[in-house]
Amino acid sequence: MVSEKALLSKLSPEDMPATEVSQRKTLLWKIARHLGAMAALVLLGGLLSATLVRLAPGFDSDERELDPRLNAESVQALRQSRAGEHKIFSFYAGYLRGALHGDLGVSHALGQPVQALLSERWPVTLRVAGVGLLLAWLLGATLAFTACLWQRPIYEIFGTTVSGVFLCIPAAALALLSVILNKPGYLAVALIVFPKIYRYSRNMLAKAYALPHITAARARGLGEVRILAWHVLPIAGPQMIALAGITVSVALGASIPVEALCGLPGIGQLAWQAALSRDLPLLVNLTVLVTLVTLLANSGADVMNYVLRPHDA
Repeated sequence: MVSEKALLSKLSPEDMPATEVSQRKTLLWKIARHLGAMAALVLLGGLLSATLVRLAPGFDSDERELDPRLNAESVQALRQSRAGEHKIFSFYAGYLRGALHGDLGVSHALGQPVQALLSERWPVTLRVAGVGLLLAWLLGATLAFTACLWQRPIYEIFGTTVSGVFLCIPAAALALLSVILNKPGYLAVALIVFPKIYRYSRNMLAKAYALPHITAARARGLGEVRILAWHVLPIAGPQMIALAGITVSVALGASIPVEALCGLPGIGQLAWQAALSRDLPLLVNLTVLVTLVTLLANSGADVMNYVLRPHDA
């Protein structure tokens, strides 16, 4: 027997009820508005990064001008190559025109097309940040869930102490420690991100366990595993999915000192080199890329919450 929902999906827009058409139009409008907001934020992020770099002290200086092998004409040519970057709005408009045609500019520091640099280096960052984020979630979520299930004060103190110690250690120190101990860079990223995941997850689970219906479920003799699966996760789950989207940007930020100090040729090391040399074309592209990845991760978390949220038939 075919359900009413299946029949409605086969109908043309003219045959659908007015409420169904209105719901679809509202959903499409929300999607279009969200995509427009994402595009505006990406463009604004690139413009703000270009403005900050342009206004930073020492923007006009170039270390290559100190090379004694260069003559006056070569030094003048170096200065002329960056003359168009002084008018930031003109530079950004030219950058957008080139980006629409697949031209992301040329890096001043490395002398290579930005598109080629990003293509070569993104797999390294994907591995370092991705594996590190996965390990961080495995460690942080395991500690948070087991602390809620066992409810032993000693275990609670252990998890809080361990996460607090790694939260106090600077990311650069963990990166140097991984170099000294000859450990992979993604392990340092995991130790940087793990305390944040554990603390937020533990707090969300603690708030869910403090609700009255959890106490009533325990009074009825329900087991801790069943309480967690049927009463706690439906409340804390959406917040943890949102946290997963946020930790993507945290892992990307952690990969910058890790790749720079561990000598990993990824996007993070590229961002470090671009910042030191005030490489405006490269910094703008990196800012746009990081902003886009962050927005996509957060939007993906929102979509997952929408799909998993119960809807009326």
